[in-house]
Amino acid sequence: MTIVRQNALNTTVNPSVNTPETLAEKRIEAERMHDVLILLQNLINSEEATVKLILDCLYDVGSVNIINQKLRLKPLNRVMKLIARMSKPVFKTLALNWFKKNCPQLITNWLNTQVAFERIQNVPQEIAVEVAELQPYPIPPTENPYQEIKNLRSQVRLLAWISIIAIAVLTVTAIRLN
Repeated sequence: MTIVRQNALNTTVNPSVNTPETLAEKRIEAERMHDVLILLQNLINSEEATVKLILDCLYDVGSVNIINQKLRLKPLNRVMKLIARMSKPVFKTLALNWFKKNCPQLITNWLNTQVAFERIQNVPQEIAVEVAELQPYPIPPTENPYQEIKNLRSQVRLLAWISIIAIAVLTVTAIRLN
């Protein structure tokens, strides 16, 4: 058995103890972050047109990028881009509702982490890992590579004949049923 050291990056050091002073600071912090949440909600409601334009731009860029990444065939790519343009109004409605519901809280949480200034300390952890030696898959030595190629070709011919027979049986069955 081998012991492997692994660094943990997300351990925070909190030197403060829960004193009445720190509890009051935490309460004030929670109130102020709640104020930030309310201000963000008001901002989104008053600037709804701006949010719609931002979502519109993000949809245009994101839909083209994901279609180009996932679909390499030109005709299919063009068809999907057309479908993406036609589905844009539905996306805008759903995205605006999602944005109003979730983004103020997400932005508030992110801002809170930015102003928390918590110290992160690297603490090595010992993890027991059992290491076993792997044996490579034994490749049988072929005495004659030409013989191996000949065997593979005969197997391909056999599969081709089986496919032809299966298609013929399927065709005959379909004709008889009709």
